[in-house]
Amino acid sequence: MRSPTQPALSRPDVESVLADGLGAVDIVDAAELSGGTFATVWRAALADGREVVVKVGPPPAARLLTYENGLIPAEAEYFRLVRDRAPGVPVPSVLAVSNDWIITTLVPGRPLTDEDAPRARTELGAAVAAVHEISGPHFGYTGDRPSGHDWPTAFAAVLAALRADAAEWNVPLPPLDGVVERHHDVLAAVTRPALLHFDLWDGNVLVSPSGGLAGLVDGERYLYGDPLLDLVSPALFRRIEDEPEHPFLRGYRPEPFDAAARIRLSLYRLHLYVLMIAEGPSRGIPRTDGRHDYLTGLLNAELALLTS
Repeated sequence: MRSPTQPALSRPDVESVLADGLGAVDIVDAAELSGGTFATVWRAALADGREVVVKVGPPPAARLLTYENGLIPAEAEYFRLVRDRAPGVPVPSVLAVSNDWIITTLVPGRPLTDEDAPRARTELGAAVAAVHEISGPHFGYTGDRPSGHDWPTAFAAVLAALRADAAEWNVPLPPLDGVVERHHDVLAAVTRPALLHFDLWDGNVLVSPSGGLAGLVDGERYLYGDPLLDLVSPALFRRIEDEPEHPFLRGYRPEPFDAAARIRLSLYRLHLYVLMIAEGPSRGIPRTDGRHDYLTGLLNAELALLTS
């Protein structure tokens, strides 16, 4: 099912975007790509031999979460930052961008969702560690989105915006008052705003035919903050700190997870589950499909852990 945030595009629509971004080009072949639920993505083979990806953001009438405003330009900025400052990390090159669409080079490879690849996971860990060496000018998101002068303030603002979105759309959440504030000192230990991808689920990790890391895509949700935030999605719905042999950790090589790190990881899983619950209406997901209850159960488990 197509999400309400994903515009329905035809081949002429894709040709029009390519013309706006690249000028007159001839398309040899084009097809829509599946996997995401936010934007509509097509690949296109051009007569000049280039293979490109065209990504078109939500239509103007689509309902978005607060932090999702301006995601298409943000993706272009993430790719440029990584290519300039972590050149060994395989991300697409940005060919053209507007507020509504982005055109990049095609990174060949299959997503990790198709078949597991431990080597790619290990190389992903090393690549993400390299990206985390990039420091930002502030904590939180860029532009007119939640941020703060320190990490506790920024993280509290990010979570508060999601809770406000959920309340506006009548999406029920467990009681969350005071959760972040109780762990202020643990969050305050983070003093350097590292560049974070945040959305490192398997669909955004591309694998080469040999089983290595081919590419990292969909960087539009990037923000600056605690590197541990990026250790949540690579082990989605699990606790990576309890899996010391996880291939991602072999590549990332983090410091041992002490009590403070475990609290922060729990807070970041809480954040992800709140986000996934809150985005349901914008993606057209009915509350009766079981997803809401499943995520609420995971959220409650993290709340119990944080209050124990």
